[in-house]
Amino acid sequence: MSLLYTPIKIKDVLMKNRVMMSPMCMYSASADGMPNDWHLVHYATRAVGGVGLIMQEATAVESRGRITDRDLGIWDDAHIDGLKKIVSLCKSYGAAMGIQLAHAGRKCEVITEDVVAPSPIKAGENYKMPRELSVDDIRCIVTSFGMAARRADEAGYDIVEIHAAHGYLIHEFLSPLSNKRTDQYGGSLENRVRFLNEIIDEVRKYWPDNKPLFVRVSADDYIPGGINIDMMVDIVNHIKDRVDAIDVSSGGLLSAHIDVYPGYQIKYAQEIKSRCKIKTVAVGLITTPEMAEEIVSNKRADMVALGRELLRNPYWVLQSAGRLHTDVAWPVQYERAK
Repeated sequence: MSLLYTPIKIKDVLMKNRVMMSPMCMYSASADGMPNDWHLVHYATRAVGGVGLIMQEATAVESRGRITDRDLGIWDDAHIDGLKKIVSLCKSYGAAMGIQLAHAGRKCEVITEDVVAPSPIKAGENYKMPRELSVDDIRCIVTSFGMAARRADEAGYDIVEIHAAHGYLIHEFLSPLSNKRTDQYGGSLENRVRFLNEIIDEVRKYWPDNKPLFVRVSADDYIPGGINIDMMVDIVNHIKDRVDAIDVSSGGLLSAHIDVYPGYQIKYAQEIKSRCKIKTVAVGLITTPEMAEEIVSNKRADMVALGRELLRNPYWVLQSAGRLHTDVAWPVQYERAK
């Protein structure tokens, strides 16, 4: 039995293997953030395909927190029933279900929305100039994350992941390149982490203690003066006592040159796991079962997240088991193809 195919338990949530579906926006929701049949089919197919943990795409905690006007939402109780259908269906096929709670910040592209950020700095030439958040605005957004966690629990999700990566609002507060504030939310690393700390505390008020809380981070901005792995280790050390795993990605804050190759981000997950003594999820062009097995067997990360590979092949987990000399149960309806 390969380690990749052994169960992992975090808090009270047992995942049947170490493969996580990485959160990937589908841009297929209705204009008011409601899911539809696409989401049911898309996620349930990966559950049938054997994925241990499905991390649902970035789901906005505010209407102005969407990237586009076709993002999923969780800013209103009206969203709960539709999300509950996705959760129930996927869990019935054996997958644990997570949801990524997100706020786009200055990367919001919805033209009717109030675009906000820690500082009035554009994300790029094609983005709107954001409005600098007041302290009262910040408190409202923190509250929105807490309410979203409550709704996620009501919908039946097993895991909540706070999206603090890829140039979205929390990442904007964390990086010195996008946070030029002079109040308690800017300047020192402790101040720049304050927003994330407050969100974690607020989410913890509503998210059950027996359910895991993940945080996704960008471990490197790839730009001088921005976040690098040493700075991210310090950030994680500020939050690690109140979270259960770090989902380690990189980039996304500003346009930067990134040398992309298979497993190019794994080193960051390994560093954070080793130096912060916390569980990590590794992601970044992981495509083969041998590569995934090497990562978890050598304790470079506790789980691996597959993104595009699971778009190409939703049955990757079932089909890859044989290459690792492991027998896994297929859906009885598909056994003739085993």
